[in-house]
Amino acid sequence: MGSEGPKAFTFHVTGFKKFQGVAENPTETIVTNLKDFVEKRGLPLGVTLGTCTILETAGDGALPLLYQTLESGISRTDGTSNEQVVWLHLGVNSGAQKFAIERKAVNEATFRCPDELGWQPQRIPIVSEDGGISRARETSCCVEGIRKFLKEKGFDVALSDDAGRFVCNYVYYHSLRFAELKGHKSLFVHVPLFAKINQETQIRFVASLLEAIASTC
Repeated sequence: MGSEGPKAFTFHVTGFKKFQGVAENPTETIVTNLKDFVEKRGLPLGVTLGTCTILETAGDGALPLLYQTLESGISRTDGTSNEQVVWLHLGVNSGAQKFAIERKAVNEATFRCPDELGWQPQRIPIVSEDGGISRARETSCCVEGIRKFLKEKGFDVALSDDAGRFVCNYVYYHSLRFAELKGHKSLFVHVPLFAKINQETQIRFVASLLEAIASTC
């Protein structure tokens, strides 16, 4: 039966292109190279890396591509009850010194600068049907367990309750909402610039992050 045996995990990972103040986004490099890395290193039994997608660093104007990406994740699953689909979104925090696991997203779009399509909302709901800008959605992933797993692997990881109000939070809110509707899981993680933590370490971190999520969910 489909419900028997250990749960299988299919991960779909996204990163972002450049944006104002960050000419080279490390998440674009990480996500672009992740498949090759895990093919060489391997993943635990039952863990599969599905799509790896680079999103435009934009809000409303990029929604069609975001939802196309989310829907494509569903079409790639086998539909069995023991399969867990996980959306893992990576964004950069240019001022960070360590990795940050984001617990939640808030239903507020207040962009400090125009996004890459020229949109700069101020204090508006991301999803108007969800109510006001104080509404928050939290990940169903076990963030404490994930952090502990990663720290035991030697990575410097913090938990965060504020993903900002820019495009990272915007995408995360939509993803959390979509995941709840579809029975998926969604998690957003901020990474530093490569000047703070080098590219090789960051790709190893993301590969370990897949393991951490699968082992704690």
